[in-house]
Amino acid sequence: MTAALDQYLHRSSALAVRPTPHAMSPQAMRKPSLSPREVEVLLRWLRCDSKNTVAADLFLSIGTVNTHLARIRAKYSQVGRSAPTKAALVARAVQDGLISLDEL
Repeated sequence: MTAALDQYLHRSSALAVRPTPHAMSPQAMRKPSLSPREVEVLLRWLRCDSKNTVAADLFLSIGTVNTHLARIRAKYSQVGRSAPTKAALVARAVQDGLISLDEL
């Protein structure tokens, strides 16, 4: 009877849903050190969808907006959370509590 119970428990634990190693990784939860201006540019861009509008609203050149976004992407890559697309940046901003889905 003990052997049958051990086999049952072993099978049950093998079927249990476990978090993936990536989800438990401390690196997966690390936040990049974004400057206040980088956060401002990122959030403005996520809300309005136009780099030209961001540049005009914040009194920046389009080149400066692109530089901020490139640095933001690089900082996310440095902590192991790449964000090569706008959709990925939205996901990172939501994960890090910078913006909620209701604000988009």
